[in-house]
Amino acid sequence: MPLNKNKLFMRLIGESEMMPPALERHYVPKDFRDRMAYAFVVLMRLFADAFFARRYGHRAVVLETVAALPGMVGGVLQHLHSLRLIEADYGRIRLLLDEAENERMHLMTFIQITQPSGLERLLIRLAQGVFFNLYFLLYMISPKTAHRVVGYLEEEAVHSYTEYLAGVDNGTFANIAAPRIAIDYWKLAPDARLHDVIIAVRADELRHREVNHGLADVLG
Repeated sequence: MPLNKNKLFMRLIGESEMMPPALERHYVPKDFRDRMAYAFVVLMRLFADAFFARRYGHRAVVLETVAALPGMVGGVLQHLHSLRLIEADYGRIRLLLDEAENERMHLMTFIQITQPSGLERLLIRLAQGVFFNLYFLLYMISPKTAHRVVGYLEEEAVHSYTEYLAGVDNGTFANIAAPRIAIDYWKLAPDARLHDVIIAVRADELRHREVNHGLADVLG
């Protein structure tokens, strides 16, 4: 007899706390909803490429602005779902809210590293408003597709941070000192540099990628 969804959720949460997943992994779209989710993320990537090119620090600010929203939206809607049906959530709410907080800390970190311009701060506000409402509606209609979108967004994040790290290591970008907020949050060494911050952030994105693709699989 196959495991029910609640047991699969609990297994997924347990696996997310184990060893780090493979660095590069692409989930091949399997149906129309997956293809739509992937196409949406590709469109967002084209916009980011056109606007930011290889200014990865500034790119990270807008990326994390968007990435910090799905976990909060999903957590709130799962909370309401649990209350409405009077049933346990099996850790889903905490998992999603923790993801939102983690992504918010990414944003707080890169804000200090890049010091975005007024135009970029305006873009952050616009991106938050548009994406929040679109994602809220999508999650109401199809939680599976919503999590698949985030899974693909995290794939892009991992790729972007890998390129950013390569640029730091080859001297294209200055390997500046890590801001205090990053040192405290990830418990980095006192003399940690940008290289160490990117590695820590990318590890977080790897976990989010696996969790969201996993949730989409369970909900499919």
